[in-house]
Amino acid sequence: MIRFVRPSALVLRTVHVLAIALCAVGLAAAAEETPPRYLDSSRPIDERVEDLLGRLTLDEKIALVHANTKFTNAGVPRLGIPPLRLSDGPHGVREEISADSWKPAGRTDDFATALPVGAALAATWNVDLARAYGGVIAAEARQRGKHIMLAPGVNIVRTPLGGRNFEYFGEDPWLSSRLAVATIRGLQAGDVAACVKHFALNNQETSRSSVDVAVSERALRELYLPAFEAAVREAGVLSVMGAYNRYLGAYCCENDRLLNQILKGEWGFRGLVMSDWNGTHDTRAAFFGGLDLEMGTHKPFDEFYFARPLRDSVQRGEFPLAVLDDKVRRNLRVLFATRALDDRPPGAMNTPEHQAVARRVAAEAIILLKNAADLLPLDPERVKAIAVIGDNATRLQCHGGGSSEIKPLYEITPLAGILERVAGRATIIHAAGYRPPAQRRTGAVDAAGIARTENAADAQKAAAAELIERAVAAAKAADVAIVVGGLNHDHNQDAEGGDRTALGLPYGQDELIARVAAANPHTVVVLVAGSPVAMDPWLAQVPSVVQAWYGGMEAGRALADVLFGDVNPSGRLPVSFPRRLADSPAHASGAARHYPGEKGQVHYDEDLLVGYRWFDAKGIEPLFPFGFGLSYTKFAYSPLRVTSTGRGADLAVTVECDVRNAGDRAGAEVVQLYLERVGADATRPPQELKAFAKVALAAGESKPVRLTLNARSFATYDPALPGWRIEAGDFRLHVGSSSRDRRQTVDYRVPAAVVLGR
Repeated sequence: MIRFVRPSALVLRTVHVLAIALCAVGLAAAAEETPPRYLDSSRPIDERVEDLLGRLTLDEKIALVHANTKFTNAGVPRLGIPPLRLSDGPHGVREEISADSWKPAGRTDDFATALPVGAALAATWNVDLARAYGGVIAAEARQRGKHIMLAPGVNIVRTPLGGRNFEYFGEDPWLSSRLAVATIRGLQAGDVAACVKHFALNNQETSRSSVDVAVSERALRELYLPAFEAAVREAGVLSVMGAYNRYLGAYCCENDRLLNQILKGEWGFRGLVMSDWNGTHDTRAAFFGGLDLEMGTHKPFDEFYFARPLRDSVQRGEFPLAVLDDKVRRNLRVLFATRALDDRPPGAMNTPEHQAVARRVAAEAIILLKNAADLLPLDPERVKAIAVIGDNATRLQCHGGGSSEIKPLYEITPLAGILERVAGRATIIHAAGYRPPAQRRTGAVDAAGIARTENAADAQKAAAAELIERAVAAAKAADVAIVVGGLNHDHNQDAEGGDRTALGLPYGQDELIARVAAANPHTVVVLVAGSPVAMDPWLAQVPSVVQAWYGGMEAGRALADVLFGDVNPSGRLPVSFPRRLADSPAHASGAARHYPGEKGQVHYDEDLLVGYRWFDAKGIEPLFPFGFGLSYTKFAYSPLRVTSTGRGADLAVTVECDVRNAGDRAGAEVVQLYLERVGADATRPPQELKAFAKVALAAGESKPVRLTLNARSFATYDPALPGWRIEAGDFRLHVGSSSRDRRQTVDYRVPAAVVLGR
């Protein structure tokens, strides 16, 4: 990290003149050198960076630290330096956008593999699959000439209403960090830089551009930063995107505490920090606050804060050239790391292998939440008529949600997937069941307009009733009814720019499901959604419930794979599902200070008790607990075996057990380890996820599963040090299949306190 004491204006101007003179000398020397070192791919990246930096004029340096289109900087044409090309993710490569607007470019070569969303990837609990997921994105990014993919998103799910929850990896920092590390490694192994986002505390869409988050240092370190820290320290992520919101009163893209002190200082991050689009607000604050690349500000490109205003400030001697050089170095480091100046191998788009990964992720993400009387899996040889009901049975989801939208080569809907799987062996009866209203613009209306609105509302009610009656008729005529409902990517659903307004299902779905279940006792509800929804109005009436998420281009085939038993469901919840909104920590008080904030500030007074930590501490029974998911088979766990080596910071604890598939179908179990501090005070959560493993087992097969803990697993953050420390004392290690399903427990004692530092 570079720290500066600001010198006088006279000294700055003198240094600036000398720097310009030295730059001229360097340019003259460079003209005599062939080939230049920065073009020699055999040399270390830092050597190439320094060589190129010495050849740049001030204007060329400025051109590298701000955008000149929606998704590029200018590069340095004089020296053969290409623009740094970025693309939205996080579950595929976004279609090409116009240079100076958000309108699609209208190209025909930008159809991409649409992978399942981040919440779905998290539901797989499969780090190997996460790495393959990142590899698919890297290959398609290379084919499209991209250097940085804006992925993954790792913000913690604090409220079930969050509009972008579907992009993220859930409520737990350990699960999020493991998936982040794997995804980043998959991406960057393919010569494409990952960009972990949104740093930090961007846990709601409501007021996201201005809200100031008040959170304790301990909660910041133990909940909201670990996935970012792992991305930097373990995965070596090459870029980080700042968040829109504020922390400690400062915008996150201009936040000295987050960007300079923690990210670049404590964690040793050497890549670039970019702003979210229009997330920069002031030249001086951003320059000294740690920003390296300004993107998307709502101004002409040469008026960006890091464009002409920055150049003029440097020329006047107001800002040190050395700080600008550090920013340029970071941008160049990413350019070289992605082989932008070398012979980077071409990628590939929409290959069968990519589509197979999309289908596997979608299938492994599906969670069987309820399966009374083993209604699932369905046997297409015995079920002769199937009613498929619901708008989400036919709705295309991939090209929606905001910046994460993908233009897929194709998209298999649930109805299409079921039709393909049944292949004429059963009659499929389709009914819409409900229909979301068209998105409307708001504005002033006169009396006549009010009357028309009232008439339209009456007509909508009548139409909705008619849709339900048709769905009931379809259900009565079928052996099995499958209601495909949930949310969608409309505003105030699972979409960027706004949070949901309620936990319940929209569009009258509660009534629809209850009526269908009353008409057909063999009803399956499939929820296409990226967040928890309330189910109490109908759950007791429905024998089977499936959480399908947004499964990408292969969603329908993956769903059919699970419904008909070709794939045994192995997804597990990455978030707790509350029965009611007030059971969630951000909403328990009902006070605006906790969500969405008041007077410009939101207070995280629940502190460390987010997600299952809250439910456990408060004794609240969730609708479905974190880590939960059923299977078409059963699994048995042997007693635990614990060994440890090392002491202090070198402590390593291994927990082993044998897991046996006790059923007659092949399946996969997610073995989860939760750590409990015996006799902990009220500030420490009752238990925390510290390790997990997914194991595939044939019917009757048994395999040993090994889970490892290190010193950090037992540690808490002590702001008084400041740093991580382990308390001496007793711990319990719980191993099971969810946060509420403990199969085996063993005690472990830490003999002495240890200070680990930062």
